[in-house]
Amino acid sequence: MLKLAIDLGTSVTKIYKIGSGIVLSEATCVTVQKDTGEIRAFGNEAKRLLGKTAELTDVCFPVFEGEIVSEKRAAALLEYCLGKVTNRTFGIEALFCVPCGCTLDSREKYLRVAKSAGISRVCFAETPFLSALGQDVPLSESNPVFAVDVGAGKTSMAAFSLDGIIAGLTMNVGGSNMDVHIIDHIAELYNLKIGSLTSEKLKNTVGSLIPNDNRTTVVNGRDVTSGKPRSVAVSSEDVLFPVRVYVDKIVEYAELILQKLPAEVSAAMCKNGVFLSGGVCNLAGFADYVGEKLQMETHLAGDAQMAVVLGGGRAVGNTALLRAIRLE
Repeated sequence: MLKLAIDLGTSVTKIYKIGSGIVLSEATCVTVQKDTGEIRAFGNEAKRLLGKTAELTDVCFPVFEGEIVSEKRAAALLEYCLGKVTNRTFGIEALFCVPCGCTLDSREKYLRVAKSAGISRVCFAETPFLSALGQDVPLSESNPVFAVDVGAGKTSMAAFSLDGIIAGLTMNVGGSNMDVHIIDHIAELYNLKIGSLTSEKLKNTVGSLIPNDNRTTVVNGRDVTSGKPRSVAVSSEDVLFPVRVYVDKIVEYAELILQKLPAEVSAAMCKNGVFLSGGVCNLAGFADYVGEKLQMETHLAGDAQMAVVLGGGRAVGNTALLRAIRLE
């Protein structure tokens, strides 16, 4: 039986294969011919066409805010991804990384997509557990951990031990919200319309929570008034507000979870700190900003975007551990 861990994310799909490690990281994206419904491109190739396609072609994201919104397209994308990492069409067992509090209906969607893509056995584990495992955090029944994973479409956070989740939630806030807000903010500041790929790049290059950060980059777009192409220099200060407003919302909900914890668990949180993962956590100054707001020590995953699927790989290869954390 071939064992895989799969993180079917809003922005990026990652696959871990036992014996090989992380073997795939592709955009969760397809291009579709409007008149026929035929899928023309998958993954990174499809995402490169965002904002550049002709009228008859759509760029689609089959996962939105952690939820599968198109089972047919998600299954086709997953089948494409599996074809890149194995030539097997049977005997595949997969652990799917799902948001904290993932409902039975949502898991049934994942199950149908997995079966359609050729996966024979499926189980599920929640993101906070896998985030901690991906950072080599020791888990036990007596040592509670607080983990926050900030992705493109959702943020999952929980205080938990191997005995289960003590308090946790998933909120529809992530990097994609920042990208959309940056587009509107640049239009307001500079009268310049930029696309979603440019906005994402802008966030990743100059997005910062470091006070007085003065990094700048040049972006290209369309002048809102004249309609002509134009370039402007954008600084970290220019995108601070659309980045910080969502980080503050994440901190607000993290505080709500911490306030619900029993006294002994709170004491453990003070000692252990908060473990951060997800691509958004790579923003300059993110860990320090969150730590200062929560008044807690922060631990940022070495490869923040891959921490969850890495934890999934460790779980799927350990029968006893998987039995302890999987959703029934």
